[in-house]
Amino acid sequence: MNPILSQNLFLVKEHIGMFKAANNYDIYHPENNQIIMNCRENNLGFFTKIFRFTDYKRATPFNIEITTASGEKLITVRRDIAIFRSTVEVLDEKDHLIGTFKQKFFSIGGKFDILDKNEKPVATLQGKWTGWDFKFSHEGKQLAQVNKKWAGLGKEFFTTADNYALQIEDSVPADSSLRQLILGAVMCIDMVLKE
Repeated sequence: MNPILSQNLFLVKEHIGMFKAANNYDIYHPENNQIIMNCRENNLGFFTKIFRFTDYKRATPFNIEITTASGEKLITVRRDIAIFRSTVEVLDEKDHLIGTFKQKFFSIGGKFDILDKNEKPVATLQGKWTGWDFKFSHEGKQLAQVNKKWAGLGKEFFTTADNYALQIEDSVPADSSLRQLILGAVMCIDMVLKE
């Protein structure tokens, strides 16, 4: 696993645009506002692009690659068409399955079970319906959180609605694949729960 994933704080900025079909993000280092990772959805099919501009946007498939700023692949996050609920796969840099996310039915604010490659639950992602605040937890212990509040250096840079901070707890080991799953899940929040 790339050492860049051992950080505990990531600042995420979504690319915005008037007629934007693809989901693209940049991830910044919190201390110097330098881009450290890119998240790109480069290979959208024609029909997927069309459906992204309809009420069926949340059901469209996606395939996002997260790379270092220099282009080294770190994670792939993908989903086929979602009819009732989403199941998202996360793959490592060698395209081996790390785990999946399964969306819960009837959750207020949005909820995912995060499973490892053997379908064993390793975390839950739970959101609040009143805002943009998500927490990762497992067996009552918080593992990470995602929200739009950032009080450190770069606060002015990360203030619009399309930007947020991911804070991973020190208790998550630096070399754990759970870090890859958490980062992958963050890329799905907008596409699956908030669009």
